[in-house]
Amino acid sequence: MTTGAPGDSIAPKSRFIRFVVKQLREVLPPTLFFVVGFNVIVLTTQLILADYLIHFANFMIVTLSALIVGKAVLVANHLPFFRRFDTAPIVQPVLFKTLIYCAVVLVVRIVEKLVKYWLTGGTIGGIPDYVANHFSWNRFIAIQIWVFILFLIYVVAAELNSLFGSGELAKILFTRRSSELKLRRRERVRALVKLSRLTETHSLDELGDRNAPAHQEMIDLINKLAARKGSAEHR
Repeated sequence: MTTGAPGDSIAPKSRFIRFVVKQLREVLPPTLFFVVGFNVIVLTTQLILADYLIHFANFMIVTLSALIVGKAVLVANHLPFFRRFDTAPIVQPVLFKTLIYCAVVLVVRIVEKLVKYWLTGGTIGGIPDYVANHFSWNRFIAIQIWVFILFLIYVVAAELNSLFGSGELAKILFTRRSSELKLRRRERVRALVKLSRLTETHSLDELGDRNAPAHQEMIDLINKLAARKGSAEHR
């Protein structure tokens, strides 16, 4: 009797765990973002309407709504055309992805409403009447507008984080001083400009000659750039 290798039973489990972790990493940031965003909207709306004794919504409902949005983000991220404008100027992928996210959330919210209607005894034939006369379109559209605004903020932050490098935006916002960033940026730009001028004013033979001053200056500039990059990574 033969038995499989120990790795045969472990591998599927590890692949499943990696898959679950990957899905959680994708769905957690937008979910947390919309939990905070939706609850801030509810809190401010409650404060505005408090003088009129109007109860808008409770925080548990909007938190559950944020979970629905997070799942919608997961669905949108796997659409085949989602990254169509990734190589275009940043405004194009930002607007495109925001619209895709909003469209997916819109469909999910409509389906959610229809499912609730069906579970409370509704029929397929009664859907037009329910949508026309019992559907709170003003509230639905107001929420969708806020979904668009929040998604716009979220996508801008996500695209900037992708542009700077994963995790770099958080470092810029929370761990690095703006004065240090500006100083390093100016120094890096100056070094790159000097390097560009060297390539324009000297031939490849001069730059490749180890005894030529131009070669030594080029090496010094490259070492400075590499040292600044290394110091930035250790911060």
